[in-house]
Amino acid sequence: MKFVKQQSTSKAPADWFTGDVWWDVIHAGREPSRMRANLVRFSPGARTHWHSHVLGQTLHIVSGVALIGTRDGTIFEAHPGETVTCPPGEEHWHGAVPDRFMEHLALWEGKDDGSTETTWAEPVTDEQYNGPRSRELPRATS
Repeated sequence: MKFVKQQSTSKAPADWFTGDVWWDVIHAGREPSRMRANLVRFSPGARTHWHSHVLGQTLHIVSGVALIGTRDGTIFEAHPGETVTCPPGEEHWHGAVPDRFMEHLALWEGKDDGSTETTWAEPVTDEQYNGPRSRELPRATS
């Protein structure tokens, strides 16, 4: 066992996010691990651009209220202690509500071959961000 030297908090790149977003890399797996884990902090109204993960992504809400949007226009609202999984290849976005900070743990895996694990697309429009919200997430069957 060993303690991992932590990287400094860094500002998330503007070509992947709208608004002010900061993250701490908790774990960037090295062979044989493929695990990735970041603690991500969103200012009110900040959000990711549309993106997908080749092996999916799990979001665990730590504080604030998270919005998670899908291409069909659905926006799920998630609260502290809730965990949301995004299936492999599904384009989605996530961010904070307009009037509160939000932080979540983002968990995902890289592939064995070192290929791109996240595919980034265009920014989420204000119209998409401000769409109707649902508190009802589909429940896992297992």
